[in-house]
Amino acid sequence: MAVTTRTLGRSGIEVSALGMGCWAIGGPWAEGSQPLGWGAVDDDESVRTVRRALDLGVTLFDTADTYGAGHSERVLGRALAGRRDEAVIATKWGYTFDEASRQATGQDASPAYLRQAVTDSLRRLATDRIDLYQLHLADLSVPRAEALIDTCEGLVAEGLIRAYGWSTDRPDRATAFGHAAAGATAVQHTLSVLRDAPEVLAVCDKYDLASINRGPLGMGLLTGKYSAGSTLPRDDVRGLAPGWLEWFRGGRPAPEWLRRVGAVRAALTADGRTLAQGALGWIWARSGRTVPIPGCRTVAQVEENAAALHLGPLPSDQFAEVERQLAALRTAALRDADRPHWPRPNDPQTHP
Repeated sequence: MAVTTRTLGRSGIEVSALGMGCWAIGGPWAEGSQPLGWGAVDDDESVRTVRRALDLGVTLFDTADTYGAGHSERVLGRALAGRRDEAVIATKWGYTFDEASRQATGQDASPAYLRQAVTDSLRRLATDRIDLYQLHLADLSVPRAEALIDTCEGLVAEGLIRAYGWSTDRPDRATAFGHAAAGATAVQHTLSVLRDAPEVLAVCDKYDLASINRGPLGMGLLTGKYSAGSTLPRDDVRGLAPGWLEWFRGGRPAPEWLRRVGAVRAALTADGRTLAQGALGWIWARSGRTVPIPGCRTVAQVEENAAALHLGPLPSDQFAEVERQLAALRTAALRDADRPHWPRPNDPQTHP
């Protein structure tokens, strides 16, 4: 059964059940010598991809100010020119960067920086409002995050943002915003058939928050295009994978994750879906609050993903078979010590 829309938590904003992640279209950027982008991109193709997504019913576009050191927001703004009212824009703040050198420079959790960041994002996006503004600092302490709520509420009152949320895998962080922040409406967190997130989903249920799902295709592992012999270029974050990126190691897919893909492939594709479409169908079957945001940088990628909207959630028997195949593997994968964080958390004692 087709699934086409979701409500974005308690905001009442309607979005497509599938979003488009815009990390990759930001192009190259780095922290020192560590690449944080996905390699070179064709901006014209990125624009065509966003517009094709809109044509196919995808309305939610998720980016961050730091992706490409501002470039992703600029490309998204260009793509949505003349079609802004068809789209729901989600972006993030908290990490600092230098646009000229395309370098990540740190983080800033101050209310003053929040005000500066939203102004800068509005300019790059060429829009007068951001639909969902998300705190990007996944491990920020709860007291410091709560100190930002009044500023977020002020931005809502001024019409600069419509709603806000937190990009974090931490249930206690999600709970803090769900409980204390009137305008909070979403948690962005890791969720895929390879890595479930029952605790965060429970928080979303309790506080009526949307579950926006990054990594729904395991950074490409669930597209079926990578094997044990695949190598990725060193200008791709997966090719020179930092410690917080679990799916790839030494420029190759991590063997333990390829085994998980192998275990679930048949069940995900049993009704004729592609592997990626099956992985998206699992997420929709997992919870009615989920909105996966697979990254796309080509028209072909967004067309394959958008076709999953018409296939809908996995049927119950298929979903049960996936769960059976992955039960033991997933138990090991849920250890907190293995949870990925993007980017690598900094020591909060050494940053403002």
